[in-house]
Amino acid sequence: MTVRAMVIGEHGGPEQFKLVEAELGQPGPGEVLIRHKAVGLNFIDVYQRTGLYPMTLPHVLGMEAAGVIEAVGEGVTHLKAGDRAAYAATPPGAYCEARVMPAAQVCPLPDAISFEEGAAMMLKGLTVNYLFRRTTPILPGDTVLFHAAAGGVGLIACQWARSEGIRLIGTAGTDEKCQLALDHGASDCINYRTKDWVARVKDLTGGAGVDVVMDAVGADTFEGSLDSLRPLGMMISFGNASGPVPPFSVGILGQKGSLKITRPTLFTHIADGPTCQQMASELFEKVVAGDVTIRIDQRFPLEDVGGAHRTLEARRTTGSTILTL
Repeated sequence: MTVRAMVIGEHGGPEQFKLVEAELGQPGPGEVLIRHKAVGLNFIDVYQRTGLYPMTLPHVLGMEAAGVIEAVGEGVTHLKAGDRAAYAATPPGAYCEARVMPAAQVCPLPDAISFEEGAAMMLKGLTVNYLFRRTTPILPGDTVLFHAAAGGVGLIACQWARSEGIRLIGTAGTDEKCQLALDHGASDCINYRTKDWVARVKDLTGGAGVDVVMDAVGADTFEGSLDSLRPLGMMISFGNASGPVPPFSVGILGQKGSLKITRPTLFTHIADGPTCQQMASELFEKVVAGDVTIRIDQRFPLEDVGGAHRTLEARRTTGSTILTL
């Protein structure tokens, strides 16, 4: 059996994507065959395409999707043929019609969640889960600064924070994006193009600073993020949308108030299969209960994944972006 897939043969720009017919085998022990109904798009896909995160080529990119299980290999007990399922997982390979992949991070998808929502929410929603529940203690009443608050991860984070009594101050690049973050639960949102966002964060916290910064922007916001923290605050750097954070002296953390910093990745958190399934269950509970809604603002056909990457890199997206099949 062959399936359509989008492959890159070299690191570079969106023009590297090529549509190919790929051979599809049967699942071995611990694997499943899943036929995709929708595929998610994330900034990690851009990092892999450009070579910021190098990988062996040629390769199909894509880290999340949703669809129907067509076959399971020996030892797979949490899924069966015909089940609806969704995943965020390694190795990359989601930009295709169907694939054989490890089963441990493929999660049964509740009937109340559509395939498009499933494809749009797994990587982003599981990221929000580890940011709020597994990285540093965050309690009701605490204040978080979240950059890119109108993006796919950001809009889930705004709603997650609201549902748990956490104050979230967002930043975004337009007044419209700021309003979107506010509509989804941010207590405040700062247009970083028109305001000194570090000064505004201090104003909004009475000069104290925030308890936690969640920063996936990287180089452009790193120093300002540190300056927005209260003494003993935690900086979570979890992405590089503006480029990687340059080297810095660890002593600066002491000078700025005995700050803490971490650089987590989702795939460390979900490497253990039962942990991944538990995190997904917590995310699904939020969505089914209505605490979190998944906003999909961009749809591209699979064969136009290059156009989807261009739009994402130009920061012309809000909410989540999916590829349709």
